[in-house]
Amino acid sequence: MRIPRILIAAAASGGGKTTVATGLMAALRRGGHPVAPFKVGPDYIDPGYHSLAAGRPGRNLDSVMCGPDLMAPLLAHGFLAPATTAQTSAQTRASSSAVSGEAPGSAELAVVEGVMGLFDGRLGDGAGSSAEIARLTSTPVVLVVDASHASLTHAAVVAGLAGFDPRVRVAGVILNRVGSARHGAEIRRGVDRLGIPVLGEIPRDKDIFVPSRHLGLVPAAERDASAAQVGALARLIADHVDLDAVLAVARRAPDLAVRPWDPEAALRGSAAWGSLEEARRRGGVESPLIAIAGGRAFTFRYAETTELLEAAGCRVVEVDPLTDAALPEGIAGLYLGGGFPEMHADQLAANRSLHESIRSHVAAGMPVVAECAGLLMLCRTLDGHPMTGVLDLQAEMRPRLTMGYRDAVADSETLLAGAGERVIGHEFHRTGVSAVDPTGGHESGPSTPAWSFAMPDGSTRLEGVSSDPAGIGRPTVHASYLHLHWAGQPACAARFAAEAWRCAGSAPSSPQPSDIGEMAPPRPVDPQPSPAAEPEPRDRAVELDLLHHGDRDVAAGLVDLAVNVRVDHTPRWLVTAITDTSSRWQTYPDAEPARLALAAHHRVDPAMVLPTSGGAEAFALVARALHPSRAVVVHPQFTEPEAALRAAGHRVDRVLLDPADQFRLHPEEVPGDADLVMVGNPTNPTGVLHPAEILDRLRAPGRVLVVDEAFMDATDGAQSLIGPRMDQLLVLRSLTKTFGLAGIRAGYVLGDPALVSRLAAQQPPWSVSTPAIAAMIACCSPAATAHRRNLVEALPAARQDLVARLRAQGLTVIDSESPFVLVDTSSVDPHRSIREELAARGLAVRRGETFPGLGPTWIRLAVRDPDIHARLADALADISAGRTSRPHPDHLDKEIR
Repeated sequence: MRIPRILIAAAASGGGKTTVATGLMAALRRGGHPVAPFKVGPDYIDPGYHSLAAGRPGRNLDSVMCGPDLMAPLLAHGFLAPATTAQTSAQTRASSSAVSGEAPGSAELAVVEGVMGLFDGRLGDGAGSSAEIARLTSTPVVLVVDASHASLTHAAVVAGLAGFDPRVRVAGVILNRVGSARHGAEIRRGVDRLGIPVLGEIPRDKDIFVPSRHLGLVPAAERDASAAQVGALARLIADHVDLDAVLAVARRAPDLAVRPWDPEAALRGSAAWGSLEEARRRGGVESPLIAIAGGRAFTFRYAETTELLEAAGCRVVEVDPLTDAALPEGIAGLYLGGGFPEMHADQLAANRSLHESIRSHVAAGMPVVAECAGLLMLCRTLDGHPMTGVLDLQAEMRPRLTMGYRDAVADSETLLAGAGERVIGHEFHRTGVSAVDPTGGHESGPSTPAWSFAMPDGSTRLEGVSSDPAGIGRPTVHASYLHLHWAGQPACAARFAAEAWRCAGSAPSSPQPSDIGEMAPPRPVDPQPSPAAEPEPRDRAVELDLLHHGDRDVAAGLVDLAVNVRVDHTPRWLVTAITDTSSRWQTYPDAEPARLALAAHHRVDPAMVLPTSGGAEAFALVARALHPSRAVVVHPQFTEPEAALRAAGHRVDRVLLDPADQFRLHPEEVPGDADLVMVGNPTNPTGVLHPAEILDRLRAPGRVLVVDEAFMDATDGAQSLIGPRMDQLLVLRSLTKTFGLAGIRAGYVLGDPALVSRLAAQQPPWSVSTPAIAAMIACCSPAATAHRRNLVEALPAARQDLVARLRAQGLTVIDSESPFVLVDTSSVDPHRSIREELAARGLAVRRGETFPGLGPTWIRLAVRDPDIHARLADALADISAGRTSRPHPDHLDKEIR
């Protein structure tokens, strides 16, 4: 497997690894090179900054907790994972305001930040060191040299590090905190003798720092200035490090013979798979809902935690203990990870309604996993501040830091482990807990220690709490200081998920979707089980092929009735406007003139406009920038919005409009708790133009409405929602169809300035090309206005010609206000599509079965000229009469896809 990669290491802690690694990730991302970020060891804080810099979840490579054999598979998994996964951690949400974003998909390279000194790991065997990870993954090492306090001697240190273990290849050096040009040159002189390239010299900069506290750096999600800090690091690195040389080092990394880690396979191979499988079979629900604590107080968890829970069939949402008044409705499990609740104790203590919500759910048998900060949240008090009181413990800050890997055994059955099962975890805290008199407190139920630790001095320490507060006969609360990486302990994830399935299935209201967090719409949302509620990707969304586009229904020699581009060539005046910019194609594009032109054209504030690389990028930006708890897409419509949401890890519910009602939209059919609604207008493929007043009724407090107006130019524009006030509203436009610009990729978003700003924060730099910018400006010109007007005036007659011919064949045609029509051909064949028979007669049409809510008898037809319409009518008559035709020569043995 090809994974360009580097590992950033140093001779010791404090040399600038985090500065260089984070700055490199941000600078490379700004330069259009998507980075998969990693951190060696168990540390949570550095990955928070990595996420901010890279726009992807920071991941950990810890060979002690996960085992050496998983290092390369976890690296490969993180490299291939999309930019925004299903996890909704604070660090991932914070990346929405980072330096920039990129399209979902695998990264171009991996950047791994090391830990401590290059060869420093677990005492006694060095396990978990940066050198071990470099060796296990065959990753070239780039050394960060703290140039302070010496010059030529640093070259000797590099020589020692490079030669200490021949299995570890030092492939480059970056000098940090260089005092002057002469200082850097002297160090270079020595390093050059080693044959190791110096990739950059970073000057001393007192303004580049990250504040620290009692457990190290302050997490990125807790710092309002984090995004600006990362942006400054990106500029620093870009100015002083040869990024091309860094890329060259990464690209020379050898291929890996590795199968990427797969969360479902990990669960299947775990000792608890049978328990999970049985719980799912007996669950009686579509998918249990698990809440994971996030926000500024709970910033620590591994990305694989969410991935394993989702692979176990659970839905995962984030809850912020600082601001959320209660757990989500229908909750079946709670994961309280790490963080710094002691820094937010006042706010946590004030959220008494959430405390009561947690206590009542725990008392009813909801399973809870609480690690470190989560343990503190379940205590009676934290430094005197009242917490939830689930456990009869009090917590307080202590003078001594407790830190290290722990070999832990469950002495009895717990929520996460069977009796006698062993795990390896890590603890890192300066607080401690002690028992309090339970009198007057909340009953925490029978309890035993969560773990028995084998300490380095040979002693045994009992730690944490495993309890059964609901009295159901098995533990449902697991609270401990021990952090576990569930990729190394997948049975823990399987056990927790199994208990969540049991909890969801045993709830009295479980048969009612509305009582388990899925509000039932007034009529069926889908004749099949809701794809959004399916626990695995083997749902109808996959079967429908949401990424199918009309151009795949076209083949050489076929008359194109499948693609909705309205002109057969780009207007000459537009071609001239685009090619006149050719003298600037060697420079980076600036989309600001396009933004201003589009704003003037639509008479809106420029802050309400974001030029995009076509509509597809706009959908991806919406999916990455917004974090809905319930996203709803109104279908049938263009499938790209749903595909983008799913690729970003969001669950998607569908509202299917009724063909018997001409696919009209009834706002009351959209679930009231939907906080993101996406709809097309006019809708592709139905051609229905929804009245603006109907769409306005979809707007509601706390809800973002996204309207795809890609075909609005085919109408008089009266039903557009574009206007000077667009609160919580986004409208997406494309110039592809009207102006023949499919190959240029030109589109834009208009809407609420705050939402537009969030989308812009996710957009990669220079994503809109200079030709596209020129096209956008030209499409705001008088010539463009005349072009639109001519098409609008000509369309009704041409469309009516097509509709009349189709209805004369006895076909059902949906009333359309668009440059295409949707046709039900079930009168010809009630079970199968006639698409291939039309292709055999030289005509390509857009299949309907890849649109949710439509079946194979539906086809979409682009409006063309009367001659083509007549040829289509003749072919339909021929098929209806049962006559056959000699296959088109370009279509023999070839399925149109």
